[in-house]
Amino acid sequence: MKNQRIVITGGAGFIGSHLTSKLVEMGNEVVVVDILLRGNKIPKDVQSKIEFHQIDVCDFNAMAKICKGADLVFHFAAILGVDIVADNPIETMETEVNGMQSVAHAAAVNGIRHIVYASTSGVYGHLALEQSVSEEILVDPRTSYAMAKRYNEIYLASLFEEKGIHSVALRFFNIYGLRQDNRMVIPRFIEQAMAGESLTVYGTGEQTRDFTYVDDAIQSTIKLAENINGFEIYNIANEKEATILDLAKEIIQVTGSNSDIKLINAPSKRYDYEVGRRYGSSEKLEKKIGYKPRTDLQSGLKTILPTV
Repeated sequence: MKNQRIVITGGAGFIGSHLTSKLVEMGNEVVVVDILLRGNKIPKDVQSKIEFHQIDVCDFNAMAKICKGADLVFHFAAILGVDIVADNPIETMETEVNGMQSVAHAAAVNGIRHIVYASTSGVYGHLALEQSVSEEILVDPRTSYAMAKRYNEIYLASLFEEKGIHSVALRFFNIYGLRQDNRMVIPRFIEQAMAGESLTVYGTGEQTRDFTYVDDAIQSTIKLAENINGFEIYNIANEKEATILDLAKEIIQVTGSNSDIKLINAPSKRYDYEVGRRYGSSEKLEKKIGYKPRTDLQSGLKTILPTV
């Protein structure tokens, strides 16, 4: 993928900034749309090489102008963070749904036929299976965030049927890496460990997650963007379970910290987010692009430490 004009909504966020950097490196003309609620995470040397617009993705008129002449849109703008989403369920859904419709209409009026959408593994909800979850199982979204993401997947499927706009929805599994802030568990644990504080774990710590390194996620995303056909959904998962307790112990080890681990009760508003078990299958992804995430947790964690 090179020599294309590419629009990235949410391109200054954690995952978006990595995507922005990679697409610039590959020789594309990159246009970033971001309201900068959480600052600009794009490296300074990359910022001078892109076109940037600080606007709300829900502003259709602005998006229609920005998307003029674009070949592809990556729609990654979203409200993130468990506490923020739990406290603002209506705003979360409005941003997701209205933002998706704005991007879709902007693409349609400009003749753009391809959209890549950042969905979430949260659509699987509280499903606790004896095996990893695949894209074919029945989803069970419980939160406003996950419900809106699932709605947008259905919307994109309909968009292809009715308007011929091809798209792919990416169900990301706990992406981590450089430039992620401490609303998320890994940077929070690292921050606590580096400060010699107790690592605070909600519940028993036996709940599992599938931690996927950001560089693997970006490589998967770009390869899928190069092979969009119709509407499809793909897990972006490392396919390895780790309990939150194991994660905390691993971080204490790689940081060389003397911190201990403290189990605390999760706030009631986090109930729908405290899933007992979740890890994904990337079998469909590998069959499609010949690649799947492979970075082990310890190796990925070590890349974060110098920046803390």
